[in-house]
Amino acid sequence: MAATPHAVAAGILRRSDYDVTDTVRVSDPAAVRDAVEALFTAAWPAASFDTLWLAFHDFRRLFRGQLEGYVGCDTLYHDTQHSLDVTLAMARLLAGYEQSCDATDRLGHERAVMGVICALFHDAGYIRRTGESAGNGAEFTGRHVSRSAGFLAWLLPRLGLAELAPIACQVVHFTGYEVPLDEIELDDPKDSLVGYLLGTADLMAQMADRCYLEKCRDRLYGEFVLAGVAIAVGDQGQRTVKYASGTDLLRQTLDFWELAARSRLEKSFNEAYRYVEPLYGGRNPYMESIARNLAHLRAVLASGDWTRLRRQPPVFTVLPRPMESVGALVSRRLAGLTV
Repeated sequence: MAATPHAVAAGILRRSDYDVTDTVRVSDPAAVRDAVEALFTAAWPAASFDTLWLAFHDFRRLFRGQLEGYVGCDTLYHDTQHSLDVTLAMARLLAGYEQSCDATDRLGHERAVMGVICALFHDAGYIRRTGESAGNGAEFTGRHVSRSAGFLAWLLPRLGLAELAPIACQVVHFTGYEVPLDEIELDDPKDSLVGYLLGTADLMAQMADRCYLEKCRDRLYGEFVLAGVAIAVGDQGQRTVKYASGTDLLRQTLDFWELAARSRLEKSFNEAYRYVEPLYGGRNPYMESIARNLAHLRAVLASGDWTRLRRQPPVFTVLPRPMESVGALVSRRLAGLTV
């Protein structure tokens, strides 16, 4: 039985692979597709959903390793659930914006379709191509957004949206740090707004995840090790430790929120997170969940009791034993760095 709205608002009973409202299983492409279709039908009742149906089909194939030339998703933090969670958040932001804006300011169905496709594949760049030497997709962290843009440039013409491909390749950079936000080249302010919504959905959905803190400690840290971010090695072999462990990463998460994520959400993206609120009577379940996560982190830091972070959420990758296999890669990498 799904949790009641009151229970979800109180932060209890929510299932680990469901969205912030505990109504959509964000580990299931079909469930998210159906939820997005319901939002689009309400916002654009006369428009076809066929293109997005095909996009969800291609998403499933890519992440499951069924698309020719790709091995499937093998990253623990940026797994299938993360991308689907972001996609649902993006669709809600788009629908809420269309509901609240003047007719002349509306984004329109085609631009919204592009935005959802960008959300679906914003982390496609983590997925290894057949024959690449990397042992895990996390090794592409530093350039994964550019790789995602390359995938969108290939995919959109096959979905009949070739004219939107150059725009999508710019919009997807609102989710990353490879290109400074003020250097993203878009001529139409409405396309920039889609970028704000996409960057917002990416930050908002992952930080509102019920198991965000555990995933940072147990999964994101490992990705940072494999990416050379946790411990950087200079040209002369010197080592710079940014994150000594998963718990050290969490110790720095409050600073990340205050100095980076919050600034992006409120200033760079112009508080675009508020566009979800028309769908929930003025409430914002994502920002409420983020506040609960950060409050819990503060309590853990104050007590020093890390056993309070005890959730063990499922992982959605192509690997049969994802935590063990990726954990072994991370251990070998750390052992090599300490020699």
